Formats: sequence, structure tokens, C-alpha cells
Amino acid sequence: MNQRMLAGFAIAALAVPATAAPTPAPDLPLWELGLFGGAASTPAYPGSADRSTRGLVLPMLIYRGKVLRADRSGVSARLFDTERVDLDLGFQLSLPARSGDVPARDGMPDLNSLLEFGPRLKVLLTEPSARNRMRLELPLRAPLELGNGFRRQGLVFEPRVVFETRSSDHQWQADANIGVVVGNARLNQYFYEVAPQYANAARPAYQAESGLMMTRLGISLSHTLNQDWRVFGFTRYDNYTHAANRDSPLFRKNSGLSVGIGFTWTAYRSQARAWE
Repeated sequence: MNQRMLAGFAIAALAVPATAAPTPAPDLPLWELGLFGGAASTPAYPGSADRSTRGLVLPMLIYRGKVLRADRSGVSARLFDTERVDLDLGFQLSLPARSGDVPARDGMPDLNSLLEFGPRLKVLLTEPSARNRMRLELPLRAPLELGNGFRRQGLVFEPRVVFETRSSDHQWQADANIGVVVGNARLNQYFYEVAPQYANAARPAYQAESGLMMTRLGISLSHTLNQDWRVFGFTRYDNYTHAANRDSPLFRKNSGLSVGIGFTWTAYRSQARAWE
């Protein structure tokens, strides 16, 4: 596993369990430095019968700037922020999969990690209490393939509804989300296209098209043990029953489950306080 893959997985693992508190806890340091550790297991690609599993421990930097933020909710840049509407730049990353480890793709090019980034509109739908809220997220991301000249692999749109809650002492935080993932033709081709040179008797040529990739349900939970230690876990269920490219010979399952656990440890923190 090379350094680029490890660094990318750290971003992904921090972004997946998006368990930020519904309202910011007061008096947070501007930055924190420590360690992140975790392990995650996901389908090798949407619709795959095989899995990709990674684990690592890496340095962790949390920065809570007025515009740029890298925190336990992921990496983002705030562009517009009001009481009910927030526009930022979001980032997400998928795990890679070697075709030699995936029988359905044997002899085809490997699937490298995809670093996805783009604008994300967040709208507060309801906030029944200080500890609970529901919002609508509308992210549009451009995936960049890492390890192949940073080639852009289309566009992905992932609208979802997110419910967040936390305990009165801020030690427990959780969220649940439901949404859909839609990709353009190029992104679906990256996962499901079978070019004529890779076709065989068991894997006929196939031309992928744009459309729905999956419906998605996710749950995450985190617990602050003390000032320095935090643990978290997440699970995500993807359903591909109505996916646009179910006829691809690379499509092997109607659903997929992703799971992960991890921890963060803060060794140093700034005296300067964060922007709220």
C-alpha cells in the first residue's frame, strides 16, 4: 500500500463518519495535531461480489478556520454560510481495488482510488431541539483517479437527507442518512464498461450509460472518551436494484455493505481558538 493510497484513505475514513455536533461546541482550539487510526471494508466497486479492506495509522491534523476546515466531519472550504443555508467545497475518497483480486475484472485495468471534490449545498430542514437537527445535502463532485495521471472520471451527484443527534454532555454523537447516487456516463463507464479488448466468453463487451448507481443508507456513531481520545464506527448499506447498468457483466450483487471503525488521538492543540 503506497503513501498516496494511505493518505487518501485517511481523508475518506474521516469523511465517512460525518458525526459533527448539530451546533458547534464552544471554545474549540483552532488546530489539533495527533494520530488517526482505522480500518474499513467496502465492496471493491458498486455491484461487486468482492471486497476491498484497508487499515492504517497516520498523522492527523484538524484545522477549524473561518473558510478552510479539516475536522472530524471531513475536509471542506466554506463559501457561503447562513443560519439555514451553507455552501462549501466537500471532499470524499473511495478505496482502490486491484483487478487481480476481483475475478470479474481479471485482466482489466485496476480501479484506483477516486478523489471526489466539488460544491455541496446544505439546507437546514428542521431543528426540533439544540441536540437534534435534520438537513438536506446536495453535493456535486468531480472524481479524480489517483495513480493514472489524475484523470477526471466524470461527475457524481449524491442528494441525501441527514439526521444528527448528540447526548446532552456532547460525549455521544450520531447521524443517519438516506439518499441516492447518480453518475454521468463517464463515471459509470469507469466501473461497468467492458471494452472489446477485455471481452471474453464469460464477460461480453458492454457499453455503460449514465444514470442511477445506487440508493444509500448510512449510520455512524462516535464517542469522546476524554479530551484527547475519540472512537467512532460507521456502517453503510447500498442497494443497486434499480441501477442503470445492472446488465453489465461486471455487476454481480444487488446490494453492498461497508463498515469501519477508528480512533483519533490529540497530542497537541493550539492556544488560539476556532472560528465559529
